Amino acid sequence: MKKTVVLLMVLVIALSAAFCGGSSEASSSGKKTYTVGICNFVDDASLNQICENIQNELASIAEKRGVEIKVKYDNCNADANVMSQIIANFIADKVDVMVGVATPVAMQMQAATEDNKIPVVFAAVSDPLSTGIVASLEAPGANVTGTSDFLDTNAVMNLIFALNPAAKKVGLLYDAGQDASTTAIATAKEYLKAKGVEVVERMGTTVDEVILAANALVADKVDAVFTPSDNTIMTAELSIYEALAAAKIPHYAGADSFALNGAFLGYGVDYANLGRVTGDMVAEILLDGAKPETMAVRTFDNGTATVNVETAAIMGYDFEKLAATFGPYCTKVVQITTAESF
Repeated sequence: MKKTVVLLMVLVIALSAAFCGGSSEASSSGKKTYTVGICNFVDDASLNQICENIQNELASIAEKRGVEIKVKYDNCNADANVMSQIIANFIADKVDVMVGVATPVAMQMQAATEDNKIPVVFAAVSDPLSTGIVASLEAPGANVTGTSDFLDTNAVMNLIFALNPAAKKVGLLYDAGQDASTTAIATAKEYLKAKGVEVVERMGTTVDEVILAANALVADKVDAVFTPSDNTIMTAELSIYEALAAAKIPHYAGADSFALNGAFLGYGVDYANLGRVTGDMVAEILLDGAKPETMAVRTFDNGTATVNVETAAIMGYDFEKLAATFGPYCTKVVQITTAESF
């Protein structure tokens, strides 16, 4: 009888070990297991593309390295309270690394890990230096590092005037509460002021407000509209692009996903590649012992212009002619058609 009880206890312990979740433990398959918590800021084409590629990259690396990387994914949909709860859950679950997609999530994760020092890898933070997320791009200095989608605003301005050298009035459409917009909008104003171009600013914090702002820009009869890599405007793009196109107002924006959702042109980083590189950085921390404080923030070439050929056609533009016009100012010019996701 005693032998039976002992055997049962051994079996219970073995099963508990096999199914227990926890950091860097062996799974039932015998593989070493790691857990990564990913919080997405909002449901939009750019950020979703990043999250998908992070997860695909981690799965690929795990298979190659003979380990298991479990991913806990959640989306706070721009709700600060939900974001805090998601991060608290990651901490309670003792994840090995947190991934914060977009500036607000990265900042909240930074604050939440000041004491526990859980490594944080951010993705698509436009200006990690001015927001105080890192001490420097080369040496972040704490438990937080990641990838930046810093936008070369002057390059986008050059595209506007390459197509329309006579432009006299440019609209700036953005959410003033988005950290990603702050530096880019200031740079755009400086550029346009130097050219003697009138600037019209319209802002929104919700889809309905952005629709009203876009309609106001149409009424303002601006020659073009610029939006940086602003998640609020990105979320509303499918609701505003037709009005701008019908008014023959090209919308230039700071990511290819804007063009995917109908904007005339998106300029900036390849978000699929940014997601893969973010996944690589997570793996370096998990599997190679890399320390976030000494891992340089990864930045990317901002040289790709993505033209929505359907929107361009509505406005009377031919892609080949646009490619020739924009070509001298870009690494490459590519075309896309309107869809909700990549």
